[in-house]
Amino acid sequence: MEHWDAIVVGGGLAGLVAAAELGDAGRKTLIVEQEGGDWLGGQAYWSLGGLFMVDTPEQRRLGIRDSRALAWQDWQGSAQFDRPEDHWPRKVAEAYVDFAAGEMRAWLYGMGMRWWPVVGWAERGGALAHGHGNSVPRFHLTWGTGPGVVAVFERRVREHAAKGLTTLKFRHQVSRLVKTGGAITGVAGEVLEPADVARGQQSGRNVVGEFEFAAANVIVTSGGIGGNHDLVREMWPTDRLGLAPKSMVAGVPHHVDGRMLAIAEKAGAATINKDRMWHYVEGIRNWNPIWPNHGIRILSAPSPMWFDALGERLEAPFFPSYDSLGTLRRILSTGHDYSWFVLTSKMAAKEFVLSGSEQNLDFTGKDWRAVLKNRRGGKAPPSVRAFLDHGEDFIRRDTLRDLVAAMNELSGDGLLDHDRLRWQIEARDREVEASYSKDAQIAGIRNARRYLGDKIFRVTKPHKILDARNGPLIAVRLHILTRKTLGGLHTNVDAQVLDSKGEPMPGLYAAGEVAGGGGGGYHGYNALEGTFLGGCIFSGRDAGRRAAGRK
Repeated sequence: MEHWDAIVVGGGLAGLVAAAELGDAGRKTLIVEQEGGDWLGGQAYWSLGGLFMVDTPEQRRLGIRDSRALAWQDWQGSAQFDRPEDHWPRKVAEAYVDFAAGEMRAWLYGMGMRWWPVVGWAERGGALAHGHGNSVPRFHLTWGTGPGVVAVFERRVREHAAKGLTTLKFRHQVSRLVKTGGAITGVAGEVLEPADVARGQQSGRNVVGEFEFAAANVIVTSGGIGGNHDLVREMWPTDRLGLAPKSMVAGVPHHVDGRMLAIAEKAGAATINKDRMWHYVEGIRNWNPIWPNHGIRILSAPSPMWFDALGERLEAPFFPSYDSLGTLRRILSTGHDYSWFVLTSKMAAKEFVLSGSEQNLDFTGKDWRAVLKNRRGGKAPPSVRAFLDHGEDFIRRDTLRDLVAAMNELSGDGLLDHDRLRWQIEARDREVEASYSKDAQIAGIRNARRYLGDKIFRVTKPHKILDARNGPLIAVRLHILTRKTLGGLHTNVDAQVLDSKGEPMPGLYAAGEVAGGGGGGYHGYNALEGTFLGGCIFSGRDAGRRAAGRK
């Protein structure tokens, strides 16, 4: 039987970071990955590439005053840690904020990573200072998006592979953690049939062989559960969010299936906070899908009006880019699992960004000229225009009456009343004319435009939605989009997996989403965005270093 210093289960971002650190320490490492095609990077490859960092040169150049203390205040207000088992998640969260406010940027910069100079303001919260949300912009968009994040670590792993330190085995599906004398000493599973599908597309699961590998340490970095909707519904927190949606779109490929959670539990590992999850409410069906039921998220700035399925405007703080889970709970309270944006063409052109590296080819391709042309030309970026033209959830009409009729036709339930929508939109439009406003969304838009980055690139000047000069009108049907896992394998701050008694399991580590970003849920109940890739990097680095015997 082949023996390794360490086996990494999963070739996603956390696994690559862990393997890179192991290779740097001279450790003989094996990466086993159930997908094929020599793909590495997992879901991170498809991401927008945003990283949560604190008090950076990018922030300071834009006049953003940030600090470790403010970031930790925001994190605690968002996480709302309230369970005894949150001890280690809280410790990992604090360590990550120290990292994000400390060596993170310099370390990544030294490996060649760069960022778009305009820092994004995601998950703004919109309630109290000690509550949920980012007080300032912290979303650092990596130049090259998700592939740009993956590349710096894949390069290190490939270098170790060229030296014979690291071995990669694709189409190897782990189904058992090997346990000897109370310690994890390897992995076993099935060799899957070769797959020739494109990256992200659904691959087969026919078995053509078996394997068993031994190692001094095993690091589980197998990702979350977002591609397994049955498991999402099984773990759904009905008491907090309401009944699980009957219909959802998938924000991650099918292989993000959560299977390693049960496999690790069977070996004695503890899981915590499995009811904590992070799904988006701005999902649209991809007109050009890559994986089954492929959904894309609209990353909207604050201006579009948001209506529930019954035609009632969402109240504060449930505005675009403010409070994802709060808005999810609010939408599901109607008994329906969809909602609507209503906006002007001017808003769509400037405020709509679509999630995903493949939806932002100018950023992914590191093309400065294309970025400036696409983002400042007064027209929607090419990917947004493609959805406006081809997306089944998009409607454009010249009049509100025609728009509402088309919305009712698309939903098929006839719930929207034209006069009720007009009354709410006209009330909002009157507030635009006022020097001041009691409308929280209008106040939020004006506050956003005080930030130079939003004013130039993201947020339109407040204008009337029903003024024909700003049209045509646009409506977008929004679905629940599954995406990220906030709980999982219980680990300590050293990335060691804990058993049911809270004791470290010898030889077993975990990192990334399978460990809730670290600790078994370092986000708590809410994420601040940029913390998923950031958590994979931080926890993967920690797991790799600890398994290699480095502090």
